[in-house]
Amino acid sequence: MASLKKRGKTYYAQYYQGGQQKRVSLGTNSLQIAKEKIRRIESALAQGSDIPLPTKTSIAEVVTAYVEHLRTIRAERNVQRDTYYLREAFGSICPAISIKNSRISQKAKKRPCKNAPKPILANYFEQVTTADIAQHIAAQVRSKGLAPKTANRFREILTRLYNWAMQQYGIKMPENLNPAAKVERYKEKAPQISFLSIAQIKEQLLSLEETPQIQVMVALYIYAGIRREEALWLTSKDVDFEAGTYGMLRIRAKIIGGEHWQPKTGVNRVIPISSNLRKYLDSYTPPESKDDWIFPSPKGTRWDVDNFSKRLRKANKSVKLTWTCLDYRHTFGSQLAMKGESLYKISKLLGNSPEICRKHYAALSPDSLLDCVEF
Repeated sequence: MASLKKRGKTYYAQYYQGGQQKRVSLGTNSLQIAKEKIRRIESALAQGSDIPLPTKTSIAEVVTAYVEHLRTIRAERNVQRDTYYLREAFGSICPAISIKNSRISQKAKKRPCKNAPKPILANYFEQVTTADIAQHIAAQVRSKGLAPKTANRFREILTRLYNWAMQQYGIKMPENLNPAAKVERYKEKAPQISFLSIAQIKEQLLSLEETPQIQVMVALYIYAGIRREEALWLTSKDVDFEAGTYGMLRIRAKIIGGEHWQPKTGVNRVIPISSNLRKYLDSYTPPESKDDWIFPSPKGTRWDVDNFSKRLRKANKSVKLTWTCLDYRHTFGSQLAMKGESLYKISKLLGNSPEICRKHYAALSPDSLLDCVEF
């Protein structure tokens, strides 16, 4: 049995475990909540299970362990992205979440925020409340003008952190509740996408005739809908001109030079080469490179994603165009949707979920609702 004690305004539980008397704070001044916690303690004692009371662990310890965990299951580039949000939330609390070399931190240095919100302050990881997280995200929105999607990204990353800490690291939160999961989501606006018309596709490709490699890469983005990084990781083994009518592209995980890469969603896929794309691929001869890249950088190595984007912007700026790799990818999905292809097929080709494709392209499908308006 456990008894309820009150010292000052705080309730305590007193009970015997292993022949020893223990008194622990219930962390509340509410009699109703204290009684519920006593009930849980008595139930745990009767079953011989762990007492459901919050642990006390430093924020630095938990975040350090979580970042190290992420590095075992995700690419470093993605880890750095999450690390940025963790650093914003908890400050520079340990070397493990340093982002000195990340692209995000370099941008932050160029555009410092005078009224940057302070990190969440708490002595222990378990002391962070839903109100703390909600107020911190709101301060980020006010000081930096964050879009609702970015604000929800903060919430998502902190929710994952607490889920991992509670399920895999042995952290016991008050009421066994994830404080980040209870933060109300910001209402996001309907997605706005930009894509090229048929005439604009021709204009874009013609404008790049002086840069053959960039022209073929843009054709690949437009006519195959692949992500920016997926093109940069293509080798000759990933292009099969004998399969299908005009050939196939294989977007798949690989290890090259000791470095592992996989598609963003972790799912391999095959994309048929269209007649339009085949013309550009036939006109292109890949330069020699150590690892047989289809599109090597000028140094014969794999293109760095940011360096390639700079090169593309420079080529487009000279002809007063501003399209990006994301616009090309949306062009592929949008043109197929307007043609009447199913959103399921489009999602398979793009390597996205059907739900994401529905958000982006459902309004462009000409036949999806035509038969629904007649009585």
